Amino acid sequence: MKSKFISLLAIILGLIIMIFPIMGIVGVSALISLSVLLVSIYLLVLGVAIIDFNKTGAILDLALGIILLLLSILLIFNPATLGFLAEITLYLAGIMLIIVGLVSLINNRQSRYGFYIGIAGIVLGLLYIIIGTYISDPIVLGTLIGIWLVISGALKLMDG
Repeated sequence: MKSKFISLLAIILGLIIMIFPIMGIVGVSALISLSVLLVSIYLLVLGVAIIDFNKTGAILDLALGIILLLLSILLIFNPATLGFLAEITLYLAGIMLIIVGLVSLINNRQSRYGFYIGIAGIVLGLLYIIIGTYISDPIVLGTLIGIWLVISGALKLMDG
């Protein structure tokens, strides 16, 4: 039951992230902070859900979720922070997506699709950094995070 809920949560949060950039209303800071906030919610829920059988993975998920939550709150309530972090924010989000992919590889070793969830995070994190370097379009960058959440949720749902 927990697994299906987390899978559906990841898919819903991923779709929300992909819908918001299409609307074009949200600014870069709000879009990045929303994306980071939704990923942090996913990681915190996942960390709590797996704490019974994978303490190391749960601690990694919870720690990463808290770091991302603090970063998103900082960006939400202090938009001027984005000006200060503008150059490194793209790299930071890509690096965090890569770290989330690595944590997924560690956490989901026994899962049938866990390897692919981790690889998707690493590949999309690298794409995020590459695309962010040349195209700083928040629609493309937010969509990459949304794609990872949808892939992650769908593969976890298929894993059963």
